[in-house]
Formats: sequence, C-alpha cells, structure tokens
Amino acid sequence: MKLRKVSAAAATALVLALTATACGGDGDGDSNGSGSGGGKTIKIGIKYDQPGLGLKEPDGSFSGFDVDVATYVAKELGYKPDQIEWVETKSADRENALSRGDVKMIAATYSITDERKQKVDFAGPYLLAHQDLLVKKDSDITKATDLNEKKLCSVAGSTSAQNVKDDFAPKAQLTQRGGYSECLSALQSGAVDALTTDDSILAGYAAQEQYKGQFKLAGLKLSNENYGIGVKKGDKATLDKVNAALEKMVSDKSWDKAVKENFGPANYKNEPAPKIGQIVQ
Repeated sequence: MKLRKVSAAAATALVLALTATACGGDGDGDSNGSGSGGGKTIKIGIKYDQPGLGLKEPDGSFSGFDVDVATYVAKELGYKPDQIEWVETKSADRENALSRGDVKMIAATYSITDERKQKVDFAGPYLLAHQDLLVKKDSDITKATDLNEKKLCSVAGSTSAQNVKDDFAPKAQLTQRGGYSECLSALQSGAVDALTTDDSILAGYAAQEQYKGQFKLAGLKLSNENYGIGVKKGDKATLDKVNAALEKMVSDKSWDKAVKENFGPANYKNEPAPKIGQIVQ
C-alpha cells in the first residue's frame, strides 16, 4: 500500500514538471528573437570597436549611438536590455550574419546601398552621416582643397582618403594606419594634418575622454551615408516592427537624446532624423 502511494506521488510530480515545461518556463527561448520577449533573448549585431557608435567597454558593457538605437528598438519588440545578446559583426560579414541567422538585426554604421539591398532588407534610415575631416581644434583646414600638400590619414582598406585625393585634393599626401585610434594619435602629434571617414565615426572618437577639446570636425559633406538597421531578406514582419520603433524613437525625442549623449562632446552637427524610407543620394 505504501509503495502505491509513492508511485502516485511521483507520477503527479512528473505531470507537473512536463506541464511547466510546455508552458515555456525555459528562459533561453528563441536565441535569435521572436519579437515577443517574455524571457527570450534577441541577438543583435553591432561593432565592438567604434566609440560613440558601438563599443565594448572594459567592463563588458556596450555603449554608443547604434547600441542605444538597437536597445530602444528591442524594447519596442518586447525585449529588456538584459535579454539582448550583442554580437560583433565586422563590416565584411554583415550580410552573411543575417542570411545565416546568426543575428536578428544589425545596427553597425550599416550604410544603405543598392548593392546591399540585393541581399538585406533595411529599416530606416535612422541617421544621415557624411564623409568629413577631423582636424586639430586650431587647424586652418576648412575645405577639402586645403588638403593639397598636407598629410591625410585613414585606415588601411578604407577608400575615404583616396576619394578625397581623387575628387578634391590631388596633391594630398595619403597615409594609412591600422585603425582610427592610430590615426588620432598621429593627428594629435602632428604627424598628419587630418583624418577622414564618416563624420559620425569621427565624432565618436573625438568625444573620447582623452581627446575632448583637442579636435574638431571640418563640417564638410563629402558624401551621404544613410545608416539603416539590416534584417534578413524577406523578413517583412521584423522590418515593419523596427521601422515603427524608429519612428517612435524620433517622435518621443529619445533619438535626440542619444545623439547628444554620444556625439555631443565633439560638437557634432548632426542632420535631423531622416524619414523612414527616405534615402538621401
């Protein structure tokens, strides 16, 4: 009789355990994000090495405008900050990361281009950036043609410096470094006269504590870079939700706050928030 009572209790416990599992008590959930939150996580691709945009801090946290935008969007999709899994996505691997399903979306200074739209759907744009120059605060460089006979730095593999030489300053002396921090050090020491890439990236670097007040943006608009949030091609449901979230971020002024906090120290004169689907050529 006692044996039968123990078996019945065990059976009841087993049924309760199975019922709890079926109700979705597992906190891991859909690792790529279903848009419903509820204890699940969402994987979002960002840059890890761009101050002011996407940066992994020494303590393991993440900061930057792209991070703030993605966090806001994730919230509107039903995810709390601790439900976001940040994934480093380098420029060359962004399309593959989406097509493989490694991430649900990517916010990583991801310029919308016709070529990329063949492989990726873009929400936004959420920021209109321009190629610009970063110079010392007391520099007399005010236009691209002033770079003739001067030293211009950019990172290896970038086309930004070559674009300046080809289109504006054929006598500019190009020099390349392994990363933007190296170019900044060269600019700080006087080894080069200017650094060029997107103004948002330049502002992020110049806003770092060790550089505050030393540099300024020339304020040139040498190109138009429409930053969008990439999602997997054909994922219209996610695309529509992200666009709605971006519109809300602008309307409730969270967008302005994020721009000021991340770029303000470099006196970044940002463009107004772009309209969804409005690509500036």
